[in-house]
Amino acid sequence: MVLADLGRRINAAMADLTRSNVVDEKALDSMLKEICMALLESDVNVKLVSTLRANIKKKINLKDQAPGINKRRLVQKTVFDELCALVDCQSENGDTPAFKPKKGRSSVIMFVGLQGAGKTTSCTKLALWYQRRGFKVGLVCADTFRAGAFDQLKQNATKAKVPYYGSYTETDPVAVAAAGVARFKSEKFDIIIVDTSGRHRQEQELFAEMVQISQAVKPDQTIMVLDASIGQAAESQSKAFKESSDFGAIILTKMDGHAKGGGAISAVAATRTPIVFVGTGEHIHDLEPFTPTQFISKLLGMGDIRGLVDHVKHMNLDQKETMKHIEQGIFTIRDLRDQMSNIMKMGPLSKMAGMIPGMSQLMGEVGEEESGKRLKRMMYIMDSMTEKELDSDGKVFVSEPTRLTRVAKGSGTTVREVEEVLSQQRTMARMVKQVGGKKPPRPKMKRLRA
Repeated sequence: MVLADLGRRINAAMADLTRSNVVDEKALDSMLKEICMALLESDVNVKLVSTLRANIKKKINLKDQAPGINKRRLVQKTVFDELCALVDCQSENGDTPAFKPKKGRSSVIMFVGLQGAGKTTSCTKLALWYQRRGFKVGLVCADTFRAGAFDQLKQNATKAKVPYYGSYTETDPVAVAAAGVARFKSEKFDIIIVDTSGRHRQEQELFAEMVQISQAVKPDQTIMVLDASIGQAAESQSKAFKESSDFGAIILTKMDGHAKGGGAISAVAATRTPIVFVGTGEHIHDLEPFTPTQFISKLLGMGDIRGLVDHVKHMNLDQKETMKHIEQGIFTIRDLRDQMSNIMKMGPLSKMAGMIPGMSQLMGEVGEEESGKRLKRMMYIMDSMTEKELDSDGKVFVSEPTRLTRVAKGSGTTVREVEEVLSQQRTMARMVKQVGGKKPPRPKMKRLRA
């Protein structure tokens, strides 16, 4: 995954601080140096890195901390918050309301971006994302410049079962865009997505064409599709698009690759434009809503329980019992087994691993093939447990250690591997307790009249 190496290096720097005997200015400076070097080597803009370092130093004044304050947790929380602020432009644009389409009212979304960034694929992904949530969506191909553009959109739209509009004969993209939008509006479509030609900031004619399309279709939202792997060039390109089309949102694509990805973060900060979605793969379902805290949690290997629950919900899997437990703040070994089983049905392991606490580090250490084998061994272990053990929180293994040996022998694994499964369940249970388990306020009893 893009930025995976960055996440590992930041984690390592924070772990070194946690293990140090004394948390002082020297230990803090050493950690910040490692984090800043990791960010710079991932192509994050030097000014952003400098600002992040200054903000952390300002918020963590170790000399002024009261006795009894857990300095390690303070440092970890501050670093986490500042990394979230680095990719969070939505909070800074508080005066600008986020785009929220309404059913029964036609909204137009226009896509812009560089050639090869993945606009056409992202158009289909977004159309399918809205369609699965009950919106009536149509796609318009206004890319008459690239050979095969309409064929690609037609093929994607057919696969996703999304209505589309385009022309093999009309060469004016403005006319095609206007006709497509008018047709879908007349048919009462809720969302109309317009795909435009890929362009470079030095191609002035194509930029002028983009402005003309925008004036013709009057989009309610303009989205720039940004390739996460293009490096430092992302910033200058994004600024040029911002000046011409004034896009209000960004979709990051190719986040499943192995490039550095820091340039995309710099582009977001330079244009002060929020990321709304992240493309995590080549399939039409590989699109995730972007939330800064969830993104940084996955980056640092802390998991994304909310994202996992939402993904499972839209996969139409039978998860009533697990969902009920999560709402109550409970997570048993059986729930872990069910989730592991569903992970195997939900696409590449590398995508799902980031949502599970601790699994992303496992992926980084041994690779996807070996991780797949480990996942199967975890399933063998849980399949060797009794009904009582599966429905427990794992404490039964602490009170009766002989169960560990029995399960290890029955699954053909080691006691250490069984303990690792139990450790994974405890980690998930702690995360679930934070997400759910919030008891509603007790109703006040009516006063009894004599």
